[in-house]
Amino acid sequence: MNLTQEDWIAQLEADENAVILDVRTEDECDEGIIPNAINIDIHKGQGFISEIEKLDKSKNYYVYCRSGARSAKACEIMNELGIENAYNLLGGMLDWDGEVVAP
Repeated sequence: MNLTQEDWIAQLEADENAVILDVRTEDECDEGIIPNAINIDIHKGQGFISEIEKLDKSKNYYVYCRSGARSAKACEIMNELGIENAYNLLGGMLDWDGEVVAP
């Protein structure tokens, strides 16, 4: 499900079952991440799928990338793998005006 930054943040802050997932490359993450995010690079192909399959399917995942394109694809893959609640941050880090921290 695609959410605007405002909705993504509001829903995340109210969610006690939330996990923030960054699907960018390690080099991109080195430029800064949203606080408390875990990184699983979608470009790793089967490696990405293997890592997603290890995740707790009962959690709610708030997913982002640089622009929102890779994270939208990641949400689709997550849904196919049995994770019902995956929320894509529209605009990604390019439009993000919230806090950014070093990984």
